[in-house]
Amino acid sequence: MTNDATVLCVRFRLPPMYEALLPQLLALLGEFTPVVQAEPPDGALADLRGAVRYFGRGPAELAAVIRVRALALYGVDCVIGAGPNPMLARMAARRAAPGTTRVVTDPAGFLRDRPVVELDGVGPSTARTLCAYGLDTAGRVADAPLAVVQRVVGARAGRDLWERAHGTDRSRVVPNAAARSTAAERSFPRDETDRDRHRRALLSAAQELGVRMRGEGQVCRTLTLTVRYADRSTTTRTRTLREPTAHCAELTSAAYALYDALALQRARVRGVTLRAEGLIPAEQAAHQLSLDPADEKARRLEAVADRARARFGPGAIIPGSLAA
Repeated sequence: MTNDATVLCVRFRLPPMYEALLPQLLALLGEFTPVVQAEPPDGALADLRGAVRYFGRGPAELAAVIRVRALALYGVDCVIGAGPNPMLARMAARRAAPGTTRVVTDPAGFLRDRPVVELDGVGPSTARTLCAYGLDTAGRVADAPLAVVQRVVGARAGRDLWERAHGTDRSRVVPNAAARSTAAERSFPRDETDRDRHRRALLSAAQELGVRMRGEGQVCRTLTLTVRYADRSTTTRTRTLREPTAHCAELTSAAYALYDALALQRARVRGVTLRAEGLIPAEQAAHQLSLDPADEKARRLEAVADRARARFGPGAIIPGSLAA
Protein backbone atom coordinates (compact mmCIF):
# COMPACT_ATOMS: atom_id res chain seq x y z
CA MET A 1 0.00 0.00 0.00
CA THR A 2 1.22 3.54 -0.77
CA ASN A 3 1.93 6.21 1.83
CA ASP A 4 -1.02 8.29 0.60
CA ALA A 5 -3.60 8.79 3.36
CA THR A 6 -6.47 7.16 1.46
CA VAL A 7 -8.09 5.18 4.30
CA LEU A 8 -10.53 6.99 6.58
CA CYS A 9 -11.57 5.90 10.06
CA VAL A 10 -14.79 7.72 10.94
CA ARG A 11 -16.00 7.71 14.55
CA PHE A 12 -19.52 9.09 14.76
CA ARG A 13 -20.32 10.84 18.03
CA LEU A 14 -23.56 8.95 18.47
CA PRO A 15 -25.59 9.70 21.59
CA PRO A 16 -25.81 6.65 23.89
CA MET A 17 -28.50 4.17 22.85
CA TYR A 18 -28.68 5.52 19.27
CA GLU A 19 -26.64 2.88 17.50
CA ALA A 20 -29.63 2.30 15.20
CA LEU A 21 -28.42 5.31 13.17
CA LEU A 22 -25.19 3.54 12.20
CA PRO A 23 -26.57 1.75 9.08
CA GLN A 24 -27.80 5.08 7.70
CA LEU A 25 -24.43 6.69 8.38
CA LEU A 26 -22.71 3.79 6.64
CA ALA A 27 -24.98 4.39 3.64
CA LEU A 28 -23.81 8.00 3.66
CA LEU A 29 -20.19 6.81 3.38
CA GLY A 30 -21.31 4.48 0.60
CA GLU A 31 -22.13 7.53 -1.52
CA PHE A 32 -18.38 8.20 -1.70
CA THR A 33 -16.94 4.68 -1.95
CA PRO A 34 -18.31 1.13 -2.01
CA VAL A 35 -15.39 -0.05 0.12
CA VAL A 36 -16.86 0.62 3.59
CA GLN A 37 -16.33 -1.63 6.61
CA ALA A 38 -18.54 -1.18 9.66
CA GLU A 39 -16.86 -0.99 13.07
CA PRO A 40 -19.74 -1.03 15.57
CA PRO A 41 -20.93 0.56 17.71
CA ASP A 42 -20.02 3.97 16.29
CA GLY A 43 -17.47 3.77 13.51
CA ALA A 44 -16.47 2.68 10.05
CA LEU A 45 -13.45 2.36 7.77
CA ALA A 46 -13.61 3.67 4.21
CA ASP A 47 -11.05 3.13 1.43
CA LEU A 48 -11.06 6.33 -0.66
CA ARG A 49 -8.50 5.42 -3.32
CA GLY A 50 -11.15 5.29 -6.04
CA ALA A 51 -13.04 8.28 -4.61
CA VAL A 52 -9.95 10.51 -4.64
CA ARG A 53 -9.52 9.89 -8.35
CA TYR A 54 -13.23 10.13 -9.13
CA PHE A 55 -14.00 13.34 -7.23
CA GLY A 56 -10.63 14.97 -7.75
CA ARG A 57 -10.45 15.83 -4.04
CA GLY A 58 -8.05 14.79 -1.31
CA PRO A 59 -9.05 12.66 1.70
CA ALA A 60 -9.22 15.71 4.03
CA GLU A 61 -11.60 17.50 1.65
CA LEU A 62 -13.82 14.43 1.29
CA ALA A 63 -13.78 13.99 5.08
CA ALA A 64 -15.04 17.55 5.48
CA VAL A 65 -17.96 16.85 3.14
CA ILE A 66 -18.79 13.64 5.02
CA ARG A 67 -18.83 15.54 8.31
CA VAL A 68 -21.12 18.28 6.95
CA ARG A 69 -23.57 15.74 5.52
CA ALA A 70 -23.67 13.71 8.75
CA LEU A 71 -24.46 16.87 10.69
CA ALA A 72 -27.02 18.18 8.21
CA LEU A 73 -28.90 14.92 7.65
CA TYR A 74 -28.64 13.19 11.03
CA GLY A 75 -27.40 15.78 13.52
CA VAL A 76 -24.34 13.61 14.23
CA ASP A 77 -20.81 14.98 14.48
CA CYS A 78 -17.75 12.81 13.96
CA VAL A 79 -14.00 12.61 14.33
CA ILE A 80 -12.04 11.33 11.37
CA GLY A 81 -8.58 9.90 10.99
CA ALA A 82 -6.87 9.42 7.64
CA GLY A 83 -3.85 7.27 6.94
CA PRO A 84 -2.30 4.93 4.39
CA ASN A 85 -3.75 1.84 6.11
CA PRO A 86 -6.50 0.91 8.60
CA MET A 87 -4.23 0.85 11.66
CA LEU A 88 -2.88 4.35 11.12
CA ALA A 89 -6.36 5.66 10.29
CA ARG A 90 -7.74 4.24 13.56
CA MET A 91 -4.85 5.71 15.56
CA ALA A 92 -5.30 9.08 13.87
CA ALA A 93 -9.02 9.07 14.70
CA ARG A 94 -8.22 8.43 18.37
CA ARG A 95 -5.94 11.49 18.31
CA ALA A 96 -8.33 13.75 16.40
CA ALA A 97 -10.26 16.46 18.21
CA PRO A 98 -14.07 16.49 17.89
CA GLY A 99 -15.15 17.93 14.56
CA THR A 100 -11.69 17.60 12.98
CA THR A 101 -9.74 15.31 10.68
CA ARG A 102 -6.28 14.06 11.66
CA VAL A 103 -4.24 13.09 8.59
CA VAL A 104 -1.11 10.93 8.91
CA THR A 105 1.35 11.86 6.18
CA ASP A 106 4.53 10.84 8.05
CA PRO A 107 3.89 7.40 9.62
CA ALA A 108 7.34 7.15 11.23
CA GLY A 109 7.05 10.55 12.91
CA PHE A 110 3.46 9.93 13.98
CA LEU A 111 4.26 6.56 15.54
CA ARG A 112 7.58 7.32 17.20
CA ASP A 113 6.25 8.50 20.57
CA ARG A 114 2.98 6.56 20.59
CA PRO A 115 2.61 4.08 23.48
CA VAL A 116 3.07 0.55 22.22
CA VAL A 117 -0.37 -0.44 23.52
CA GLU A 118 -1.94 1.79 20.83
CA LEU A 119 -0.69 -0.53 18.07
CA ASP A 120 -3.26 -2.98 16.70
CA GLY A 121 -2.96 -6.41 18.27
CA VAL A 122 -1.19 -5.22 21.45
CA GLY A 123 -3.27 -5.88 24.55
CA PRO A 124 -2.50 -4.95 28.16
CA SER A 125 -0.62 -8.19 28.85
CA THR A 126 1.63 -7.89 25.78
CA ALA A 127 2.20 -4.21 26.53
CA ARG A 128 3.36 -5.03 30.08
CA THR A 129 5.80 -7.60 28.72
CA LEU A 130 7.21 -5.17 26.17
CA CYS A 131 7.49 -2.36 28.72
CA ALA A 132 9.46 -4.67 31.02
CA TYR A 133 12.09 -4.83 28.29
CA GLY A 134 12.03 -1.07 27.69
CA LEU A 135 9.97 -1.35 24.50
CA ASP A 136 7.26 1.01 25.69
CA THR A 137 6.77 3.06 22.51
CA ALA A 138 6.25 2.19 18.88
CA GLY A 139 9.49 4.02 18.05
CA ARG A 140 11.54 1.86 20.40
CA VAL A 141 10.01 -1.31 18.99
CA ALA A 142 10.81 -0.09 15.48
CA ASP A 143 14.42 0.65 16.47
CA ALA A 144 14.91 -2.76 18.06
CA PRO A 145 16.22 -5.64 15.93
CA LEU A 146 13.47 -7.92 14.67
CA ALA A 147 15.06 -10.93 16.40
CA VAL A 148 14.86 -9.18 19.78
CA VAL A 149 11.17 -8.40 19.39
CA GLN A 150 10.50 -11.98 18.33
CA ARG A 151 12.27 -13.35 21.39
CA VAL A 152 10.08 -11.18 23.62
CA VAL A 153 6.63 -11.95 22.15
CA GLY A 154 7.16 -14.89 19.79
CA ALA A 155 8.19 -15.32 16.16
CA ARG A 156 4.94 -14.58 14.31
CA ALA A 157 3.55 -12.02 16.76
CA GLY A 158 6.96 -10.35 16.91
CA ARG A 159 7.16 -9.89 13.15
CA ASP A 160 3.61 -8.49 13.00
CA LEU A 161 4.36 -6.10 15.87
CA TRP A 162 7.68 -4.97 14.38
CA GLU A 163 6.01 -4.26 11.02
CA ARG A 164 3.20 -2.29 12.66
CA ALA A 165 5.74 -0.26 14.62
CA HIS A 166 7.18 0.71 11.22
CA GLY A 167 3.71 1.75 10.02
CA THR A 168 3.01 -1.37 7.96
CA ASP A 169 -0.47 -2.88 8.29
CA ARG A 170 -1.31 -5.72 5.92
CA SER A 171 -5.03 -5.67 6.69
CA ARG A 172 -7.47 -4.18 4.20
CA VAL A 173 -10.83 -2.48 4.39
CA VAL A 174 -13.30 -5.30 3.80
CA PRO A 175 -16.78 -4.23 2.66
CA ASN A 176 -19.65 -6.13 4.28
CA ALA A 177 -17.23 -7.77 6.71
CA ALA A 178 -18.81 -9.92 9.39
CA ALA A 179 -19.70 -7.83 12.42
CA ARG A 180 -17.54 -8.30 15.51
CA SER A 181 -20.35 -7.22 17.82
CA THR A 182 -24.11 -6.87 17.90
CA ALA A 183 -26.40 -4.98 20.25
CA ALA A 184 -29.99 -4.93 21.46
CA GLU A 185 -31.50 -1.75 22.90
CA ARG A 186 -34.51 -1.29 25.16
CA SER A 187 -35.89 2.17 25.95
CA PHE A 188 -38.61 2.97 28.47
CA PRO A 189 -41.54 5.28 27.64
CA ARG A 190 -40.74 7.26 30.81
CA ASP A 191 -37.93 7.35 33.37
CA GLU A 192 -38.15 3.94 35.01
CA THR A 193 -37.23 3.21 38.63
CA ASP A 194 -38.75 -0.28 38.91
CA ARG A 195 -35.98 -2.90 39.10
CA ASP A 196 -38.33 -5.62 37.85
CA ARG A 197 -38.97 -3.64 34.68
CA HIS A 198 -35.23 -3.12 34.26
CA ARG A 199 -34.67 -6.87 34.52
CA ARG A 200 -37.48 -7.63 32.08
CA ALA A 201 -35.83 -5.31 29.56
CA LEU A 202 -32.52 -7.13 30.08
CA LEU A 203 -34.24 -10.50 29.61
CA SER A 204 -35.84 -9.30 26.39
CA ALA A 205 -32.53 -7.93 25.07
CA ALA A 206 -30.63 -11.10 25.98
CA GLN A 207 -33.26 -13.20 24.22
CA GLU A 208 -32.96 -11.05 21.10
CA LEU A 209 -29.17 -11.33 21.07
CA GLY A 210 -29.24 -15.09 21.56
CA VAL A 211 -31.76 -15.68 18.78
CA ARG A 212 -29.89 -13.35 16.43
CA MET A 213 -26.49 -14.96 17.05
CA ARG A 214 -27.78 -18.52 16.73
CA GLY A 215 -29.52 -17.57 13.49
CA GLU A 216 -26.21 -16.29 12.13
CA GLY A 217 -24.16 -19.20 13.49
CA GLN A 218 -22.19 -17.01 15.91
CA VAL A 219 -21.28 -16.93 19.59
CA CYS A 220 -19.88 -14.10 21.72
CA ARG A 221 -17.00 -13.95 24.18
CA THR A 222 -18.07 -10.91 26.23
CA LEU A 223 -21.23 -9.07 27.16
CA THR A 224 -21.42 -5.32 27.79
CA LEU A 225 -24.26 -3.53 29.57
CA THR A 226 -24.91 0.20 29.14
CA VAL A 227 -27.50 1.90 31.33
CA ARG A 228 -28.70 5.37 30.32
CA TYR A 229 -30.20 7.61 32.99
CA ALA A 230 -32.67 10.49 32.95
CA ASP A 231 -29.86 13.09 32.97
CA ARG A 232 -28.40 11.45 29.80
CA SER A 233 -25.39 10.10 31.69
CA THR A 234 -24.50 6.43 31.23
CA THR A 235 -22.80 3.60 33.06
CA THR A 236 -21.10 0.76 31.18
CA ARG A 237 -19.89 -2.57 32.51
CA THR A 238 -18.36 -5.54 30.66
CA ARG A 239 -18.05 -9.20 31.61
CA THR A 240 -16.10 -11.98 29.91
CA LEU A 241 -18.26 -15.07 29.64
CA ARG A 242 -17.21 -18.44 31.00
CA GLU A 243 -17.12 -19.72 27.42
CA PRO A 244 -18.22 -18.28 24.07
CA THR A 245 -21.98 -18.73 23.84
CA ALA A 246 -25.27 -17.75 22.24
CA HIS A 247 -27.30 -19.61 24.87
CA CYS A 248 -30.07 -17.29 26.11
CA ALA A 249 -29.94 -18.55 29.69
CA GLU A 250 -26.23 -17.79 30.01
CA LEU A 251 -26.60 -14.39 28.35
CA THR A 252 -29.48 -13.51 30.67
CA SER A 253 -27.56 -14.65 33.74
CA ALA A 254 -24.56 -12.52 32.75
CA ALA A 255 -26.80 -9.51 32.04
CA TYR A 256 -28.44 -9.82 35.47
CA ALA A 257 -25.03 -10.08 37.14
CA LEU A 258 -23.83 -6.92 35.38
CA TYR A 259 -27.00 -5.09 36.41
CA ASP A 260 -26.86 -6.27 40.03
CA ALA A 261 -23.21 -5.17 40.28
CA LEU A 262 -24.32 -1.58 39.62
CA ALA A 263 -26.35 -1.63 42.86
CA LEU A 264 -28.79 0.96 41.52
CA GLN A 265 -31.00 2.53 44.19
CA ARG A 266 -34.15 4.06 42.73
CA ALA A 267 -32.19 5.17 39.70
CA ARG A 268 -34.25 6.85 36.98
CA VAL A 269 -33.34 4.71 33.98
CA ARG A 270 -34.15 5.86 30.47
CA GLY A 271 -32.96 2.71 28.68
CA VAL A 272 -30.54 -0.21 28.57
CA THR A 273 -28.31 -1.70 25.89
CA LEU A 274 -26.76 -5.15 25.81
CA ARG A 275 -23.85 -5.67 23.45
CA ALA A 276 -22.46 -9.08 22.52
CA GLU A 277 -18.79 -8.63 21.60
CA GLY A 278 -15.98 -10.78 20.30
CA LEU A 279 -18.24 -12.63 17.87
CA ILE A 280 -16.82 -15.78 16.31
CA PRO A 281 -18.35 -18.60 14.25
CA ALA A 282 -20.06 -21.12 16.52
CA GLU A 283 -18.13 -24.02 14.99
CA GLN A 284 -14.86 -22.46 16.13
CA ALA A 285 -15.93 -22.27 19.78
CA ALA A 286 -15.31 -25.02 22.30
CA HIS A 287 -18.28 -25.99 24.46
CA GLN A 288 -17.75 -27.73 27.77
CA LEU A 289 -20.14 -30.63 28.13
CA SER A 290 -22.57 -30.18 30.99
CA LEU A 291 -23.59 -32.91 33.40
CA ASP A 292 -26.72 -30.95 34.23
CA PRO A 293 -29.69 -32.55 32.43
CA ALA A 294 -31.73 -29.37 32.91
CA ASP A 295 -29.16 -27.36 30.93
CA GLU A 296 -29.10 -29.87 28.10
CA LYS A 297 -32.90 -29.90 28.03
CA ALA A 298 -32.96 -26.10 27.88
CA ARG A 299 -30.60 -26.13 24.90
CA ARG A 300 -32.74 -28.68 23.06
CA LEU A 301 -35.86 -26.61 23.72
CA GLU A 302 -34.01 -23.54 22.52
CA ALA A 303 -33.26 -25.25 19.20
CA VAL A 304 -36.92 -26.20 18.81
CA ALA A 305 -37.98 -22.63 19.59
CA ASP A 306 -35.54 -21.28 16.99
CA ARG A 307 -37.11 -23.50 14.33
CA ALA A 308 -40.57 -22.29 15.33
CA ARG A 309 -39.47 -18.64 15.10
CA ALA A 310 -37.90 -19.25 11.69
CA ARG A 311 -41.22 -20.64 10.46
CA PHE A 312 -43.79 -18.48 12.22
CA GLY A 313 -41.92 -15.26 13.03
CA PRO A 314 -39.80 -13.88 15.87
CA GLY A 315 -42.77 -13.47 18.21
CA ALA A 316 -43.94 -17.07 17.92
CA ILE A 317 -42.24 -18.09 21.17
CA ILE A 318 -41.19 -15.77 23.98
CA PRO A 319 -40.40 -16.29 27.68
CA GLY A 320 -43.51 -16.44 29.85
CA SER A 321 -42.34 -13.52 32.01
CA LEU A 322 -42.29 -11.28 28.94
CA ALA A 323 -45.78 -12.34 27.87
CA ALA A 324 -47.32 -11.33 31.19
